[in-house]
Amino acid sequence: MITAVYARVSTADQTTENQLREMEAKGIVPNMTFTETVSGSVAAMERPAFRDTVAALKAVSGPRRLVVTKLDRLGRNTSDILGTLDILGKMGCGVVVLQLGDLDLTSTAGKLMVTMLAAVATMERDLLIERTHAGLARARSEGKKGGRPEALSEERKEIARGMLASGLSVKAVAGELGVARATVAKLKAVA
Repeated sequence: MITAVYARVSTADQTTENQLREMEAKGIVPNMTFTETVSGSVAAMERPAFRDTVAALKAVSGPRRLVVTKLDRLGRNTSDILGTLDILGKMGCGVVVLQLGDLDLTSTAGKLMVTMLAAVATMERDLLIERTHAGLARARSEGKKGGRPEALSEERKEIARGMLASGLSVKAVAGELGVARATVAKLKAVA
């Protein structure tokens, strides 16, 4: 059996090392290992290392499988995960998610399991988004303003406008006030 492992993290400050160690602890001995740093919201076949994984599995003959630690390593939405499983299944490649046991996800029972789990994950993500929007709306109704604090107070904005009106360049005003040129350029555009 040819075994390819795929490990993915979303940000550069994370590492795939834990995923690889988990596979090793479960006795997975890969013939090929692919890792990358890319958001799970990017479709699987749009991720460079995942495309390489599929191409490498397609290039070998005989029994083969792809192993990942968790379902979300494949993707974060049901249609993408099912599409990926369909591609791999048509190649005759099994897919095993360690978190789900020894179930081949390209089988009928595996696809059912994935559909249910992915639907729950999608619901959880949607609920999180709803709660976030509700919290932001509540904060706004209480008069709180979200986002980054403004770089210049109203008083310093007036100083910047005066400096611009006296003929100083945006770059000079930004340097004098210790802010980005874009901050001063916005003031100039409004004036």
